[in-house]
Amino acid sequence: MSKISLVRDQLRGLIRLTRWKEFIPFVVPLTIMGALLAAQPHKTPLDWRLIVVTLGNIMAVAYAFMINDIEDAPDDARDPARAARNPIANGEIGTRIGYAACRVVAGLTLILYAFGGLSVFLIGAATLLLSHFYSWRPVRLKAWPVTDVVSHSLMLSGLLLLAGYFIYDYTPGIVWLVAAGATLFSVYGQLYNQLRDYEMDKAAGLYNTAILLGEANARRAMYLAIGLGGVCMLTAVVQMVFPLWLGLALLISIAISMLFRPTSDMRGTIAVDISGAAQVQSMITVNLTIGIWLAQVLVVQVFFA
Repeated sequence: MSKISLVRDQLRGLIRLTRWKEFIPFVVPLTIMGALLAAQPHKTPLDWRLIVVTLGNIMAVAYAFMINDIEDAPDDARDPARAARNPIANGEIGTRIGYAACRVVAGLTLILYAFGGLSVFLIGAATLLLSHFYSWRPVRLKAWPVTDVVSHSLMLSGLLLLAGYFIYDYTPGIVWLVAAGATLFSVYGQLYNQLRDYEMDKAAGLYNTAILLGEANARRAMYLAIGLGGVCMLTAVVQMVFPLWLGLALLISIAISMLFRPTSDMRGTIAVDISGAAQVQSMITVNLTIGIWLAQVLVVQVFFA
């Protein structure tokens, strides 16, 4: 194999290690929503910092997925399906290269966050630390009940939204409810993932929240998280956190999402329940709604400012 082919294969493996397809659909709208919630009440123009911080959030979550697959490689290697999607477990790239890539990603992530200001940098650093300790074996927050769900939901939801918000404002107020709602939806996602992997995680010796609660109670907690998240969002809507016209954009987005009938969840595996089958539709709805809001703000900013 030529050096060029080897380098190309290593790069392909590193890109696979990030598992970018699994998180781009929620990282981008969460960051943009946070920024819009901060900028719009004060008519603050959006600027280049939103792009930079969005890239920072993307790289922080990429780091979370990368370090997770590196640390989980010995366990994933025992299961053919998991090994096939983990480039470390199947030998596509080496562990040393994976760790080196993580260090580069972490450094670039902190630089990007720094452009957002001190508050954004601190939020981003917290996201990066949680991403590391969530999977790093000497700590491994994912292996402990409660801390697994809390750390996962913060680093993959609440903190991402707040990083976008703190670019333009430092007083979230009622927006804390939106951050709480987004975090609770992420709690649902983590419990769903744990229920999907319940038997494999149990066989691997993990003692996470789902295993502590048992399948039935974990499923109840999963749906409770959705309900509480919905209450938080509804309360924010009643408090006029979002513009009223966005309700029409939401209805249009829901109608478009219904054109898709996926049978798999966000990870691409067979949905374990009706909520799993709705995950892709929900992401389509969220992305379209936030995209419409962003487009409206930019049009007004560019042509009517």
